[in-house]
Amino acid sequence: MASTALQRALTEPGPDLRPLPRRVEDLLRETAAPPRLAAHLRAVHDVAHQILDWFAEHYGAVAVDCEAVLFGAATHDIGKTIHTDELSGPGSAHEKAGHRLLLDRGVDERLARFARTHAAWTEPGIAIEDLLVSLADKVWKGKRVPDLEQRVVDHLTAASGQATWQAFIDLDDLLTAIATDADGRLAFQSAHPITG
Repeated sequence: MASTALQRALTEPGPDLRPLPRRVEDLLRETAAPPRLAAHLRAVHDVAHQILDWFAEHYGAVAVDCEAVLFGAATHDIGKTIHTDELSGPGSAHEKAGHRLLLDRGVDERLARFARTHAAWTEPGIAIEDLLVSLADKVWKGKRVPDLEQRVVDHLTAASGQATWQAFIDLDDLLTAIATDADGRLAFQSAHPITG
């Protein structure tokens, strides 16, 4: 049974945040996830939805595994259920631990990989889905990472044939709009305790 604080983080309306996928909610309850982690995952998941909605409207020719991106955004930090010190401090032990946790619970590698790749977006061969989860994990709080954004632009131009400058402007407009709501998402996350 989930703690009351975790249940609130999963269900409280917040700043128009979409609910997490049911499978993810169940995983967070099973692992007794810290409420703040659940709130964070909801915020990143919602931003990933916004990015994918924009992709569908403006770059429909770019092939993206939307299910994978949404699951990845909703679980990318699940390793922090094990490494709770990384909820309020730096660390990367949660990446490998989260990946293992998901695999051990029967999650396919196609979906589990984001727990280990969300901070590895500079590695060669990273797919557009991994970049989008990384992007959502940055911009949810208003953080802009030019190198990461350029990699997304490169994918957009390669897949769509559009001019690089146009893809850059389009993506910049989207991320600027998303970032304007960062304070509400940060306040939502901060309203939930680190421990259950």
